[in-house]
Amino acid sequence: MLPPRGEGAAGDRAIQQALVNAWPADLPASDQRQLFTAGRALLRADVTGAGRGRWPTHFVRQEPVTPAFSPARFRIQAAIARRDGRPDRAVVHLVWAGTDRGGTHTDGRITDLYFTRTSQEGLPVWVPQPRT
Repeated sequence: MLPPRGEGAAGDRAIQQALVNAWPADLPASDQRQLFTAGRALLRADVTGAGRGRWPTHFVRQEPVTPAFSPARFRIQAAIARRDGRPDRAVVHLVWAGTDRGGTHTDGRITDLYFTRTSQEGLPVWVPQPRT
């Protein structure tokens, strides 16, 4: 059962549990951790502008941007990482909340970020795929 909209951080655990129950894990725990870390950082960079330099191939335009959301008024409510059809592809499904520059707060926003596993210096690395 999902919490009502506007529940705030108190409802995040229920949202996380609903995602886990609806979409059974199919990736090793180490891959999930890597994908959670990358997915959260990439979403934060996208919506707040903070940390875009870490993703130069994803954010081609590196000039300063006026972010839609302040880092202080943004939070990830829940996240899961699952295979996306093939063993070398994954999707990070994020549910998040934020207050935009106009002061409108919305929770339950959904973003899916896609990654492909490659190898760098002999180690597996998950690389974000460009937006389509």
